This record gives sequence, structure tokens and C-alpha cells, in this order.
Amino acid sequence: MECCKCDWQVYKQRVSERGEYLLETGQWSDCKFAVGTEPHQKVFEAHKLFLAMSSPVFEAMFYGGMAEKNEPIPILDVQPEAFKALLEYIYTDVINLQSFDQACELCYVAKKYMLPHLVKECTKYIWRDLHAKNACRAYQFAKLFEEPTLMDKCIEIISSETERVLGDPGFEEVELSTLVTILEQESLCVSSELVLFDAVERWARKECARKGLSPDDNKSLRAVAGPALQKLRFLTLKPAQFAEGPALSPLLLQEESFAVLVNISAPGGGKLPLPEGFCPSAKPRQGPAKSVFDLPVTMDTIKDGNKFVCLRQVAHKPPIPNNSILDCTMTFTVDKNICILGVQVPTQVHPNSAEVPAPHDLATLRQPPSNESYTELLYAHLLDCDGSRLTYTHFTSRVFYGQLVEIGFNRPVYIQRNKVYRVGVVLNKMGWYPMGVCSQSMTCDSVIFNFCVGQPSDYSRDGLIRSIVFTY
Repeated sequence: MECCKCDWQVYKQRVSERGEYLLETGQWSDCKFAVGTEPHQKVFEAHKLFLAMSSPVFEAMFYGGMAEKNEPIPILDVQPEAFKALLEYIYTDVINLQSFDQACELCYVAKKYMLPHLVKECTKYIWRDLHAKNACRAYQFAKLFEEPTLMDKCIEIISSETERVLGDPGFEEVELSTLVTILEQESLCVSSELVLFDAVERWARKECARKGLSPDDNKSLRAVAGPALQKLRFLTLKPAQFAEGPALSPLLLQEESFAVLVNISAPGGGKLPLPEGFCPSAKPRQGPAKSVFDLPVTMDTIKDGNKFVCLRQVAHKPPIPNNSILDCTMTFTVDKNICILGVQVPTQVHPNSAEVPAPHDLATLRQPPSNESYTELLYAHLLDCDGSRLTYTHFTSRVFYGQLVEIGFNRPVYIQRNKVYRVGVVLNKMGWYPMGVCSQSMTCDSVIFNFCVGQPSDYSRDGLIRSIVFTY
């Protein structure tokens, strides 16, 4: 006898599937939440038992001595999409993070309702997506949620990629305290203090606009940028640099500009002291403390003579299919400080190759692969031991079947000896790829590479990453 279609429980094999059904349909719901503010507010139906068994905050809300009696329960400080993601996690254990901003919003909700595992997963996502363009926002997030290790990592990126951080439009949205923290760093990668002054002035004009003040008014600019202005090291500039730049800015009063110029021209300033609160240091900013990062390298400056390819030896295995997305990762260490330029991956096996499995009646029609090409589509990145992304690339190009193709990263990255790094490649083109068991230790130009280090879960299908391309 066929089960009635209304008996939905019969067709749900796992608890997560049953939870998903209840969340989507609202069946048996006994509480409602009005989340967000108008005009974007949304109402969510939920189940007290599900929520209480996942969160002590919800437990107190529904079953404590001060149980919530409002209906719907207002939650004004949370975005609807973040609350929806929270409910999906509670009901199904699924965490679907798609962006840096979403991870930050969901982490806020997870902290509020005391779901530590969800907080951890959000933080890990932020680590993996950390780069110059979001380092300031990530720092503010880490400071708000008291994540000191993440704060240190953000400062490290800001210090080593300062000009990229300051050049991003998002920098102008940072809080004053974050701006001051940046200017307090001894180690910043800037060509001169003029870069920092220009950044402060741009930020101050933007802040005036946000507060409804005139961005050209001297008093308004100084009011918003005062603490940051006092962190600038004007005495590191040459007289002409200061006279043609900061001295003409509305950020400085005429008498202040004169006093600073006298102190630059005559160290000690004679009888004319620096304006009150101005930084007396004449020591230029240092680059990042790790000297391995001090040498600027670009793809254009790398010649064929000093580019090396550590090609792993491989024992071939049958090819594997990519029916949608094929993800492969490989961890590695080196015994010397080197600069990573990219990787090499194999292209697809020709569809007519005898290596590719085929229906029995077509097997005799298979011909050896010809010299044909196809459009490869992939994404590759390099992560450090903390899972933070160091560099990446999107690759789309016509390639020949059965060859190795070199994938250059968006920028070269210096890495340090004896530290673990991870290369990841995501293949998006359907077809068959040659698999193999690759050597786990290779020496190239006196550099010893150890591959697939750490736990087995740290690497997968590493045979699809055949080479590391590097220089010194």
C-alpha cells in the first residue's frame, strides 16, 4: 500500500532533512521573530525546542524565569539574511558562507546567541578570505569580537601591503581608531610619509561628508582627523616634499606648517618647537619585520634564467572525471625562503583517448588523441598555515589536451622555510583529468620540497598539482 503523500516523515531519511522541512514550511511552529528594521524587516517562524536545544540564550528566552512573551519577538540589530543562515544551521547543521560580509554578520549573530562552533566556522572563513582589500574591516571585526590572533594577522597584512590597503576605496570607511592604529605601526610598507598623509586627508574629507560637514573647511577636517594627524612623522620628509604637499593642505594651520618646516630644515628647530601633540620622530617607517618580504618582486622583473619549476615525479593512475567542480589541494614546506610564482597542472585527457572509460559498444571506435585544444577554466590560490589567502588567480585559456599548463598567481609571494603552505586548485571544466600518485619529496635547484605534510584531511587529489613554480 502506497504511503499518503502528506506523511512527509516517511520520505525524510535524516534528522537534518526533517528539520529543513519544518523550517521551510513552518509546520508546528510556536514562535515568531521580526528581524531587522523596516522596510527590510522579515518575519521568521520557528520552534522553541529546536532553538533552545542549540542555544542557552534561546533556552533562557523561552524556558527561563523571564521567558519572552512578545509575539513576534523583535530582533532589530540583526540582518534578516544572517538570522536565516543561523536558523538553517540550527535546523540542518549546514553552514553556507558565500562572502566576507556574510561571514561577519553571521558571526555576530552566532556570538549573540552563543553558538561557538558557528563562530569558529565564520572566523575560519574570514581567515581564508583575508587580503589587502578587506584587512581593515577584518581588523575592526576581530577587535569587536575580541579575536586577538585575527587582529595580529590583519595588522601583518596592513604592514606588508600598506599602499594597497590605503589605496582601496574601502579604506576611507574605516573607524578613526583603526586609522590611528595603522599610523602607530613602526613597520609600514610606504615609499614615504606622504602616502600616509594623503590617506589621512582622503579619510578626513570622507568623514566630514558622512557627518554633514564641509570637506574643505579647515576646522571640520581637523576636528575629525586630529588624533590621526598627530601620528604622522612629518620630520621624515624633505623640505621640498613638505612644502609642496602637507604645507598646502587645509589640514594644517599656517603657523603649524611653518614650525614643522623649520624643524625639518634645521633638526632640533632651534627655538621654534613643534606644534603641540605633533610627532617628534624623524625615523622613517620600516618595512615588515620579516626581511624576506622586503624585496619587491613582480612578474615583469622575473627572467627565464631565475625561474625554477619543481616538477613532481608521478606514477600514473586511471583518469578521473570532472562532472561539475573538481577540487584539489596540496600542502608543502620548503627548507629555504623562496618566492612562489605559480603552479603547473595537467590538462584534460582527450575524450577519444583509450584511457577514458567508454560504453562497451563504443570502445572499438576510440582513436588516439589528436593535437586538439579546449578552453580550460580554473581557480587557484595559495594559503598560509592559518588558512589565510596570500594570492590567487582565475585562469581561462585555450590549452592542448594531455599537457602541463603553467598557472601564474596574481602576484608573487615570498614564503618562509619550514612553514606549511597550501595550494588549492578548483577545476571548472567538465572532462577527464589524468590522475597519479606524485612524489612527496623533491629537490629543485638545492631547495628541498616536502609535499602532503600534515593530516590527510589537509590535502586531496594532490596528483592534479604537478609542479611548484618559484624564484628567489
